[in-house]
Amino acid sequence: MKLDMAIEELHRSENHLVTVLTSMSDKHKTDHEVFYVCRDMAKWSRQHVADLAGIGTDFGLRLEPEASEDPGLLASVKQRTAELVGRRSTPGLLLLADLRHLYREAAGTSVDWELLAQGAQGAKEKELLDLAQRCHPETLRITRWANAYLKVTSPQVLAS
Repeated sequence: MKLDMAIEELHRSENHLVTVLTSMSDKHKTDHEVFYVCRDMAKWSRQHVADLAGIGTDFGLRLEPEASEDPGLLASVKQRTAELVGRRSTPGLLLLADLRHLYREAAGTSVDWELLAQGAQGAKEKELLDLAQRCHPETLRITRWANAYLKVTSPQVLAS
């Protein structure tokens, strides 16, 4: 069985998704929807990281239960830059780039959840399948939100 590899990869993907969401929230602090929605979605991914670490022990894995983020000086510099950039005409292009990046990362993580669910179903690992069925919809919501926000934002940014 190679379910341990799928769990490990998904743990890495969700961990990275937390970083992308937190970074995007910090960079676009002046856009309140992006700021707060990304924070909320990062909480989901943090919980996924913890859940995967918990179930990983059943498969011989020792995964970190807490998502690793990049706190400290770099975060405060990003936040200040976001505030300054928010006053210029280019933040729209930056937001589009970040939304595209988030969409790709969330879609990749969604594929990882699908692979894990299929593997768990094939191996008759009910607890693992239950985890995938509980968490995967939240990752899909992140993908749909990024796609929808791209559709709302891109006409304004690209036509101006």
